[in-house]
Amino acid sequence: MTTAVIILVLLGYFLLLIAVSLYTSRNADTQTFFNAHHSSAWYLVAYGMIGASLSGVTFISVPGNVWQTAFAYLQMVFGYFLGYLVIAFVLLPLYYRLNVVSIYQYLRKRFGEYTYKTGASFFLLSRTIGAAFRLYLMASVLQFILFDAWHIPFFVTVLVTIFLIWVYTAKGGIKTVVYTDTLQTTFMLVSLAITMWSISKAMGWDMQEMIQQVSQSKYAKIWFTEPGDTKFFLKYIISGMFITIVMTGLDQDMMQKNLTCKSLKDAQKNMLVFSIILIVVNLLFLTLGALLYLYAEANHITLEMLNNKTDLLFPHIALNGNLGITVGIFFLLGLIAAAYSSADSALTALTTSACIDIIEVDKYPEQKKRSIKNKMHIVFSALLFVVIMLFYLYNDDSVITSLFKAAGFTYGPLLGMYAFGLFTKREVNDKFVPIISILAPTLSLLLFFNAEELLGIKIGFEILLYNGLLTYIGLYFLSHKKASA
Repeated sequence: MTTAVIILVLLGYFLLLIAVSLYTSRNADTQTFFNAHHSSAWYLVAYGMIGASLSGVTFISVPGNVWQTAFAYLQMVFGYFLGYLVIAFVLLPLYYRLNVVSIYQYLRKRFGEYTYKTGASFFLLSRTIGAAFRLYLMASVLQFILFDAWHIPFFVTVLVTIFLIWVYTAKGGIKTVVYTDTLQTTFMLVSLAITMWSISKAMGWDMQEMIQQVSQSKYAKIWFTEPGDTKFFLKYIISGMFITIVMTGLDQDMMQKNLTCKSLKDAQKNMLVFSIILIVVNLLFLTLGALLYLYAEANHITLEMLNNKTDLLFPHIALNGNLGITVGIFFLLGLIAAAYSSADSALTALTTSACIDIIEVDKYPEQKKRSIKNKMHIVFSALLFVVIMLFYLYNDDSVITSLFKAAGFTYGPLLGMYAFGLFTKREVNDKFVPIISILAPTLSLLLFFNAEELLGIKIGFEILLYNGLLTYIGLYFLSHKKASA
């Protein structure tokens, strides 16, 4: 692919997003930005959430990780499905019953002001890190395939990336995101299908032979049944379930889309349909990973050629192989769509939570609310830039592994708070909740790095459970039985 083609693809894509933004943001007010006036069709939300849930992490890192973990990730995806059932039948009814704009308003009703602000703050921290990781991945690939050759610094790539997201989300907010996510999901899935077909064709396989080659390869192992294995299936399934509960059900970013549906019933239909489709799509991405490595072996492409970075295998083959310009174009479109479908909603959710939970803009008139919303939108755009640059300077791990490690520490207190609120009727000394919410991740961090030496066990994604449990225990010791009426 020539530089001119890459630029035309990028420009065309963003012009399309801006056109969608102009259409959806007509007569928009702050409620349009925050909850789209509860006017979204459930099937649009379900379809768009595929792209938002997969993100650039799935698009690049899941196929790349097949080298190290085969299809083990599918074990976690089955756990995701169980988590979505909990969200559909436990959390969504709660949020719709309380008629909240931000899901953290539940914490105020259940515990008090300090817990409410603490929960919202942990979301802001968690989602800022998660969105930064995802955008870092996309910007790194663009840098690798395009901007390094032009000697453009990485920070310029990041600035342009974030600016473009800010442009098309600034006015319409979540209403725009629901529509742009459907567009971006389409590009991602078409890219996946075209790449799989093109690799199979290049290898001389029809569909039946492709399935046979992948299933017989060393990459296709799904179930890991040895309890001592870091990929042990029970560990992955349980971790996946709780990761989904916290990173979707307790996350304003993902739940904000669900809260734009017209009713609880529509939101539940969205969640159930989406959760089933997600299993199939993740299986296809893992299959793509196996195909990429089989193709690489046949064409003498080694990880050493990519500085041992598995995340670069897909872009290298799509853009520098012999698969044709169509694969390259749709790879670019799929990559950008994957990254932006999660980043745009993250920026919108961060702005919403800051406005509703921290500043509490509902007490102001519309003009003042709009001014605050616009300022916070800029603030979080700048914050994402700073975090991405820090990640660029210090991270050397696989992006998907880093993302879930970070999530285990920052989402743990939210898991503990909601579990305590939903499964007990005890009252908590609200003022001390922030202290517990700092102590629990700190102790979890010490456990994470010392468990193998002290206890003979190696802790991975399940650190989220330990963190949530420590938070729950801390809340219990701060609590007392509810006084009788």
